[in-house]
Amino acid sequence: MSVHQSPSPLGEDRVALPVSALRATLARAVRARGGGERGSYTLEALVCLTVLVPILGIIAAFGLAGLGDSTAANAAAAAARTASASDDPDTAQARGRQAALKSLGQAQRTCARSDIVVDTSGFPSQPGQPGTITVRVDCTIPLAELAVPGLPGTKTLTATRHSPVDRYVARASEGNAR
Repeated sequence: MSVHQSPSPLGEDRVALPVSALRATLARAVRARGGGERGSYTLEALVCLTVLVPILGIIAAFGLAGLGDSTAANAAAAAARTASASDDPDTAQARGRQAALKSLGQAQRTCARSDIVVDTSGFPSQPGQPGTITVRVDCTIPLAELAVPGLPGTKTLTATRHSPVDRYVARASEGNAR
């Protein structure tokens, strides 16, 4: 390795080193300072958080939608089952609605708004005839509180359940009350 002196523009004499020696000296200085990655942890954490937070919000939205769907389905099934054991269409509607409201009430905060339709048009007027009760429950779940960009404020989930009416139960319309 040859070392020669060259005059400095400032008038001082400096020692000129080969390029490979400069690289080695710089690499040692960088390693001594901590590898040259100062502040990179903060940047990596910021990038990860900006990606992970929306993903977690979407996962929470899917969980909330699954819970809302299950709540609506359970309420519709309970309402149809209760309504099909009634003696007449009016009682079936009232009991079915009451059963659905009770089921939705047990779910607490799942549905922000609900709509219950008890269809008794398939209710038979006489024993021995087949009949079906149909119940539809709409459950509106709030997604706005998750604060995920791109998600709607609410989502309405609908569940419909059918239940056969017992053919051989005496109907109140015939004057044969149970």
